Amino acid sequence: MAGAYYLNPFRINAHFEENSRLLAPKIEYSSVAFPSNVELSSLNFYPTLSSTSTSKEYTSNVCCLPDAGNSIDEKVPTPMLDIVENPMHLKNLTSKELRQLADDIRSELLFMSKTQKSFKASLSAVELTVAIHHVFHSPMDKILWDMGDQTYPHKLLTGRRPLLHEARKIDDLSTYTCRGAFDPFGAGHGCSSISSGLGMAVARDIKGKKDRVVAVISNETTMAGQVYEAMSNAGYLDSNMVVILNDSHHSLLPKLEQVPKTSINAVSSTLSKLQSSKFFRKFREVAKVLTKKIGRGMHEWAAKIDEYARGMMGPTGSTLFEELGLYYIGPVDGHNIEDLVCVLREVASLDSMGPVLVHVITKEYCEVEDNLTSETSDESHEGSINVESLPCNSRPKTYSDHFVEALITESERDEDIVVVHAGMGMEPSFQLLKDKLLDKFFHVGMAEQHAVTFSAGLSCGGLKPFCIIPSAFLQRAYDQVVHDVDRQKIPVRFVITSAGLVGSDGATHSGAFDITFMSCLPNMIVMAPSDEIELAHMVATAVHIDDRPVCFRYPRGAVALTSPKPYLGEAIEIGKGRILLEGKDIALLGFGSMVQNCLRAHSLLAKLGIDVTVADARFCKPLDINLVRMLCKNHKFLITVEEGSVGGFGAHVAQFISLDGLLDAGIKWRPMTLPDNYIEGALPQDQLALAGLSGNHIAATALNLLG
Repeated sequence: MAGAYYLNPFRINAHFEENSRLLAPKIEYSSVAFPSNVELSSLNFYPTLSSTSTSKEYTSNVCCLPDAGNSIDEKVPTPMLDIVENPMHLKNLTSKELRQLADDIRSELLFMSKTQKSFKASLSAVELTVAIHHVFHSPMDKILWDMGDQTYPHKLLTGRRPLLHEARKIDDLSTYTCRGAFDPFGAGHGCSSISSGLGMAVARDIKGKKDRVVAVISNETTMAGQVYEAMSNAGYLDSNMVVILNDSHHSLLPKLEQVPKTSINAVSSTLSKLQSSKFFRKFREVAKVLTKKIGRGMHEWAAKIDEYARGMMGPTGSTLFEELGLYYIGPVDGHNIEDLVCVLREVASLDSMGPVLVHVITKEYCEVEDNLTSETSDESHEGSINVESLPCNSRPKTYSDHFVEALITESERDEDIVVVHAGMGMEPSFQLLKDKLLDKFFHVGMAEQHAVTFSAGLSCGGLKPFCIIPSAFLQRAYDQVVHDVDRQKIPVRFVITSAGLVGSDGATHSGAFDITFMSCLPNMIVMAPSDEIELAHMVATAVHIDDRPVCFRYPRGAVALTSPKPYLGEAIEIGKGRILLEGKDIALLGFGSMVQNCLRAHSLLAKLGIDVTVADARFCKPLDINLVRMLCKNHKFLITVEEGSVGGFGAHVAQFISLDGLLDAGIKWRPMTLPDNYIEGALPQDQLALAGLSGNHIAATALNLLG
């Protein structure tokens, strides 16, 4: 095969190999330098499968890499992956070729991680993904994933390799699992694959079809209640489906990591194959029929003996799945292609066996042998992932950093302060808070519903809980917010992180709706800081509220100001906004982070001689009606700006000015909100431009009002 790697300025390095890497090839190198005006439009950056090529004949490949300056960062050739454009190309591959394909996928992901994001979760699922697509027939068979983080091998095998290499184009199609030909259901926040898969299985049975349904879950999603609700219902309905638990020995709960890990050995491998074999299943079914005919409780006794025996042979907790009604098979070595294919092939042949759970043990980070280096960067370039996930000493200070500083200061004053954190993972900023509060910091993982009610219980016990949940994940716990907190007026302090647009994480993690769904609750106080100083004040304010719930939101990313000094928070009057700049022509009333964009718009309009008032609402509920009334009476035009959906802050202002008769008095009001659609992943500034909420857009809206 031949591989050429293009690097600026117009230099090509070609790697020529004899046959494939399967034969320990001799490698030669040559390089060709092109003039600066070379025409490169004819280069084929991604290979196509030749009509005459077989699984052992590889076409040439040319890969376009980003400029690496003066150093050449070599990319390991991936000959087997280069010929795979869709899962059908895996069907006739031998075990040796499947292992080579897995190595190629891991090489590709590690290379991509140097310019994009970390693929640790996907690295653990490489062999599992290859085995799934070798055995099952996607898209006819339905393959569902609980979390997008482990789907990148799946994307590489289903024709989306070019999209993943477009590092500068960040969108949900390449970053997350959206509905499409090979993805019958989108993977968002986890917990959905078994529920949606069960629905598809029942629909298949009703329509008389024969396709198979495979749902892949992980350790992180097993913390959420919906997974067990779905398993219980699957056991009751007894529809044929396969659930694969990718157990990567990783847990969001630190203490669980101290539990002995499930081991894989020759005995466990043999037992897993026996459990999935047709002979064992038929013997088990015959035994069930015979014990039922005998009667006198023999069936119940036999079932108990079967469960006890399988529990003794299986790992800790395996009987839980049996109790829920799933036939347990495992544990299986998740990095042994032969074992995976053997077990999955037997499982795929199941007829009228109901739901099956295959327990697969993987390593979260499996090293690659030979020429592949295992040292990859967990960080990404600006805009590609959450800047808050980078180490504290290698990034600008974020709102979360300042929130932690403010809350630590308050906790030194008040020993009743405790913290409950929920969601996927934990930002490095909160690790400092965890180390400081020790036993007063509770991380519950992807169990947001529990986090909210748990916080309510802490409050009823006389403590002052701060419940930290990203905006998009708080949606999952809304019923608990309504009934377990707001209706009972329990003083839980909700800290809503990642509010508003979130860059490359797109619509999946966008915090667009929290202003709307929190501010409609009768007892909830809703506020948002415009900068880190206001954030410190709101932390202090929340500490002193003890008669009802309160929430405040802040955006992802760097803070508005740059002063390194810490801010001592002071409680502010509930429902009291402030005026930052006074003018007479038009009033801009911002909520939260959009106050900064109102100030940018003020600078632009001031250059045109337009006198603008900029006000910081601080509170959406209770609304500062005196401030709004004053702005309406002293100006002919009012613009409200928020980084939230329709029905939020602007709707509360509209409700007041209409009931107060201010609209009748002639005030012209314009709301600026996020558009009524989902904004996909992009660089933060591009998302803001798409939403029409930049300083330029605010200034343009003001000019339009002024004629």
